[in-house]
Amino acid sequence: MKKLAIIGCGGIGSYHLGHFKQFTDIVELAGFCDLIPERAENFVKEAGSGKAFTNYIEMYDEIQPDMVFICIPPYCHGEIEFETIRRGIPFFVEKPLALDLDLARRIRDAAEAKNLITASGFQCRYSKLVEPNLKFCRENEIVFIDCTRIGGVPGVFWWKDKDLSGGQIVEQTIHQFDIIRYTFGEPEEVCTYGTRGFVKGIPDYNTDDCSVTIVKFKNGTIGTISTGDYATSGNSFDSKIIFSSRDKRAELKILGTFEVFGEKPAEPEGENGGFVIKGDGALGKAGGSIVYHEEGDAGILCDRTFIEAVISGDGSKVRSPYRDAFKSVAFTMACNESMATGKPVKVELE
Repeated sequence: MKKLAIIGCGGIGSYHLGHFKQFTDIVELAGFCDLIPERAENFVKEAGSGKAFTNYIEMYDEIQPDMVFICIPPYCHGEIEFETIRRGIPFFVEKPLALDLDLARRIRDAAEAKNLITASGFQCRYSKLVEPNLKFCRENEIVFIDCTRIGGVPGVFWWKDKDLSGGQIVEQTIHQFDIIRYTFGEPEEVCTYGTRGFVKGIPDYNTDDCSVTIVKFKNGTIGTISTGDYATSGNSFDSKIIFSSRDKRAELKILGTFEVFGEKPAEPEGENGGFVIKGDGALGKAGGSIVYHEEGDAGILCDRTFIEAVISGDGSKVRSPYRDAFKSVAFTMACNESMATGKPVKVELE
């Protein structure tokens, strides 16, 4: 049985461990590493197997894992990946891969030179909503995409410092950037504006409260992606992605619902109901909608797909290998560069 190890026993590591406990039929949970000993020890207790470490090199030497999940904060990437690659260990790395594109590029190229199976934490690609989303984008000419993700400030110490997290675009809303890439297509250029001063009462807070990005896609479609961490209630905003064509639209609430408007006829309007179609371009009431609902936990399929790929030696079913995940990181990092320079920035996908 193949041996699995985890580096990073914090919140996201715990998320993955909850999945791994369902995979003991195909993998041995052998090693858990964290700088805080109690965290690694707690993982051993929860898993019911394995050994705790505070040094990943010692873990590699003793356990000799067949695969590793790297679940560390954004600012910690680099040495761990290069040592993992040097030893020829297939790895799954949590997004956003790194905060330096050159570093991520070198990791990508080193892993490919070793022909390693890799994966990244874009579990939304494994959602049951992806297929109808792909179908809608294939069958309709999308003119405009409008994306929003509004939330609050996470509780981990490094998140509120943009130098450590990359900010909300890079660390959180990258899931939205990624699913837009995956279901629709590649970006060409971005222009991003950010604002600060609305989040109050958080010591050492040093990141953007809200940002808006204009995206020009390679096929000519344009879009906006807005994100903020200023909210204190779910009433603040309705986060979703809208894909708009001439006569239809689809609204994706990631890992929630995918709703298509315009594939059912509109209900008859009353005398004063809705807009009236006139020469000024006003349009009538939207047609009825078809709603697709998420089923199961996409993260389970994401993790198991990587594990099965390592066992079989075939990585073709992994939906987000390191090379492709790099492109989503590049998409978000271009937004940060635009915000910093006040200028449009080309997205470096390679």
